[in-house]
Amino acid sequence: MCFLTDKLEFPDVTIVNEYGMLALGGDLSTERLLLAYNSGIFPWYSEGEPIVWYSPNKRMVLFPHKLKISKSLDQLLKKDIFKVTFNQAFEEVIFNCKNIKRKDEFGTWITDEMQEAYIKLHKFGIAKSVEVWRNNKLVGGLYGLEIGTIFCGESMFSKESNASKVAFVNLINYAPKKYKLIDCQIYNEHLESLGAKEIDRVDFLKFLPN
Repeated sequence: MCFLTDKLEFPDVTIVNEYGMLALGGDLSTERLLLAYNSGIFPWYSEGEPIVWYSPNKRMVLFPHKLKISKSLDQLLKKDIFKVTFNQAFEEVIFNCKNIKRKDEFGTWITDEMQEAYIKLHKFGIAKSVEVWRNNKLVGGLYGLEIGTIFCGESMFSKESNASKVAFVNLINYAPKKYKLIDCQIYNEHLESLGAKEIDRVDFLKFLPN
């Protein structure tokens, strides 16, 4: 693991430590974030800490055709009780992802600096969101970055049971642009239940534009 300078570059991802940590420092400029995501790297750190950049040896991904929809989720979708939109309330989605209370979690990894950086990426048309509404209230959603034909998922939230899953299913099935791969970054039980699995980093990198 190394420390980044002001120079817009990252070290080779093969030097990561056992936890997938690649580098410390740098900034969250649009240029650096785009270089990172196009290189299979993402930031993950807490408020008050230096920026930590990761490229895990095992990458959690979902191939759209491998999506698993449980009977209960399928029944919920058929009830059509939610309204789903795309890119209509990005700032609200990231605000909720940042501030919603999560079971067995302490605080949030979405810092104020990250929130600002991803809102900027959204204004450039790179960061995308899916919103789930009920009775005109935002009850769930997700956001991430569109990198070529990959959607790099960042975070999701639910204020009602399964609302984030509704957002995820709609991202895959109804998004204006179909994705070859959904990048879920690191292992997550919730996403595994939807069909996500771990693949080697070297295989993941083959899907990136560069």
